[in-house]
Amino acid sequence: MIIDPTQQSGKENYKLLIGSVLPRPIAWVSSVSSGGELNLAPFSFFTVASRNPPMLIFSIGEGVEARAGTVKDTLTNIRERGEFVVNIVSASLANEMAKTGEHVAPEIDEFDYVGLTPVSSEVVSVPRVKESPVSMECELVQVIPLGDDHLVIGKVLRFHIQDDLYDKGRIDTTKLAPIGRLAGTYSPVESMFTLPNEHLESYLRPPVDKDRE
Repeated sequence: MIIDPTQQSGKENYKLLIGSVLPRPIAWVSSVSSGGELNLAPFSFFTVASRNPPMLIFSIGEGVEARAGTVKDTLTNIRERGEFVVNIVSASLANEMAKTGEHVAPEIDEFDYVGLTPVSSEVVSVPRVKESPVSMECELVQVIPLGDDHLVIGKVLRFHIQDDLYDKGRIDTTKLAPIGRLAGTYSPVESMFTLPNEHLESYLRPPVDKDRE
């Protein structure tokens, strides 16, 4: 199967991308409007951009459904304040994260909407999610337009890490229990392995049914 992306719609290309590039980490971004309204929204086009200085990037698309063609509140807020917080989603917070992705009016406070606790950050004016195991206070570096989307680059000013996850400068990823975004679903990180691994094939694939060969 060979597909030329110029010969199909953006939505069709999007479906191929989200079904191929996975699992993707989720940036649960908290921001504040110029009027002081809190906002919390998930974005799964997200990764690390730089180690030194530490920087994160995530992509924000335009509004969808009833808000199609509009700019998302998160992007507006980040442009206005120049700062935001990226909160990491553990499996125990998956339902709350998904609910903050619903299309609600700009004046709706997603923290209150889903029953989460906003707590003050140390150096930015945007609150972080108290329940999140890891939060990163960020200062906006640049917003880069990319077609219909916008790539947000933020410099990490502070890390907030739950004490039981921190071990000699590292994160205990097993205790973190992060989730990843697949196409239209999600997946917890339930098992891990190191490489090289001589048992990898049997570990990843189900046993062959000899009667069906």
